[in-house]
Amino acid sequence: MNRIAAIDWLRGIVMILMALDHASAFFNQGRVANDSIVTHEVGSGFVVEQFFTRWITHLSAPTFVFLTGTAMALSIMQRREKGMHSKAIDRDLLIRGAFIALLDIVVFSFMSGKLYLQVLYAIGVSLMLMTLLYRLDRRVLLASALILLCGGEAFTVLFWQPHGEVPLWLALTFAPWFSESFTVLYPAIPWLAIMMLGWVFGDWLTTRAKNPWSVMRVLLIGGSLAVVCFLLVRGFNAYGNMLLYREDYSIIQWLHVSKYPPGISYISLELGLMAIMLAALLWLQPKIVIRQYGPILVFGQTALFFYLAHFAVLTMLTLFLERAGLGQAYLAATITLAVLYPICCAYRALKWRYPDSVLRFV
Repeated sequence: MNRIAAIDWLRGIVMILMALDHASAFFNQGRVANDSIVTHEVGSGFVVEQFFTRWITHLSAPTFVFLTGTAMALSIMQRREKGMHSKAIDRDLLIRGAFIALLDIVVFSFMSGKLYLQVLYAIGVSLMLMTLLYRLDRRVLLASALILLCGGEAFTVLFWQPHGEVPLWLALTFAPWFSESFTVLYPAIPWLAIMMLGWVFGDWLTTRAKNPWSVMRVLLIGGSLAVVCFLLVRGFNAYGNMLLYREDYSIIQWLHVSKYPPGISYISLELGLMAIMLAALLWLQPKIVIRQYGPILVFGQTALFFYLAHFAVLTMLTLFLERAGLGQAYLAATITLAVLYPICCAYRALKWRYPDSVLRFV
């Protein structure tokens, strides 16, 4: 199966949004990032442009993790078709997962001056666990993922006091932990469940790739149902919001959902929007010429490399740009994308030239 441009486009779009969010963290003095009951002060207001700049980037992490599961399913099918042994496939998954998790545990923690577990930790652990899970029946995986996502809050709040001590096992699996020496932003299990959903979609896609209309129909129905789920959960303003409740009926309060840890309202909204966007991109794909050097496609096909490299570029930009307002963040993001585009083109060419090298893990 050839690469599906729509998936690469969507991944590229969310990488651009992620670059904007991290540029905001580096250069925006007024950045809003209180997407957790732990960090949000009830009753505090929001600067509209700051809130929506942060909010549009919420799409990045769930989409990236979901599409990692999808790409894994498509890749394993291709490798099986080429006669690759299951043990070799599992070994590569374990190595890639361990490598990605160690980037957070070692590299980014060293840069932060403390143990700091972010999205790479969650992705790496999830990849390693998927070596055990992907052999399960597709329906079992789907049901298990939904149980984890829908029941995760009930389990989490049994042990989690948002402003109290968090046991290490809980911080690594379900609940975030913020401290001066140890921070967990992405406990692994909710993100594993999202990756499982991505795997289920990818596995199903291998049987429907020649019928794009059925794929688009499922994405539109599933995405619409997920958005309805968001509206119901946010409307009832009780279970499913990870204790970050709506304080009034303003649009900002409807959209101010918990990412740390991800509540049902957050996951259903972001995955719903993702599914609708993917359906639109699949509809668009046969109607336009796919430009192999289009920036969005290039960024989507080099996503992990892009993730690592954009931090280096943002760090270098601190030598030239100061922290200022929101405009500074957009400027830094634009410069970062311009710098990374030729680098990502060169990296993609190198990786494609040596498909069996260690570059396949990045």
